[in-house]
Amino acid sequence: MIRHLLSGGDLDAGTATEILDTAAEMATVAGREVKKLPALRGRTVVNLFYEDSTRTRISFEAAAKRLSADVINFSAKGSSVTKGESLKDTALTLQAMGADAVVVRHPASGAPHRLANWVDGSVVNAGDGTHEHPTQALLDAYTMRARLGRLAGLHVAIVGDVLHSRVARSNVLLLSTLGAKVTLVGPPTLIPVDWAARAGVGSVATDADPGTDVCYDLDAVLPGVDVVMMLRVQRERMNDSYFPSAREYARRYGLDGPRLRRLPEHAIVMHPGPMNRGMEITPEVADSPRSTIVEQVANGVSVRMAVLYLLLGGNNR
Repeated sequence: MIRHLLSGGDLDAGTATEILDTAAEMATVAGREVKKLPALRGRTVVNLFYEDSTRTRISFEAAAKRLSADVINFSAKGSSVTKGESLKDTALTLQAMGADAVVVRHPASGAPHRLANWVDGSVVNAGDGTHEHPTQALLDAYTMRARLGRLAGLHVAIVGDVLHSRVARSNVLLLSTLGAKVTLVGPPTLIPVDWAARAGVGSVATDADPGTDVCYDLDAVLPGVDVVMMLRVQRERMNDSYFPSAREYARRYGLDGPRLRRLPEHAIVMHPGPMNRGMEITPEVADSPRSTIVEQVANGVSVRMAVLYLLLGGNNR
């Protein structure tokens, strides 16, 4: 097992499958009266969050506590960070306190990689800027496998604000490793330049994601996909106008009832959250039986339990 989890690209097929299989075992804990395992008793996990978060922070906290780890929650607001303390000095403070693992979310892309050089414990990237979010990709893959029975050969459409999405980047890397085909769909202004440059050719061949397709027409893609993953439009990261209006965006790239009915019968709908209901996805679709949005939240705890267990305790089995 790897020492840190910083990127979806850190995982080969064998390691990713081991995490997913371990997560399936961890999921059985949720059905018990006492939802606890002693696997990480005596270990300390620090949740180091420099950005606002609900699902990810609570999910990591629940995962660590269910494994009996001691959990320290750190928020930049109300800490010495507001007085000018650097990430390195915060890291050295955590190191002195004996942190065995640091789960970090930071607005700067690459911050978890720097942190991994400063602490002796394991570092888990819980989202760094617009770069990556590997545990979200793992829980998405787990959800797909649970619903559809496989990952290899699946066709996954990732739709929306790909440009600012760390979830999209991690999913492209991980799903490609596990044998799925990925198509990125969105307006040209919200598709990364390195992918958009080859749009219309049929595939984008880069070292990071060989064979990722790009398409600007959502309606053309829907009939041939197994999974459609909708992304939130991240207005907080936008300094320019990337589309004419919210109404126009919803008309061209929003998933509504008529578009849902164009999907194959077995296809599922995903969203990493939080959602902009009525923009990228309508309430009718978000609350439909084909939606896995609530399942993704539940699966996130199991997957993060598996990650923490394998990083901190798996080698001692």
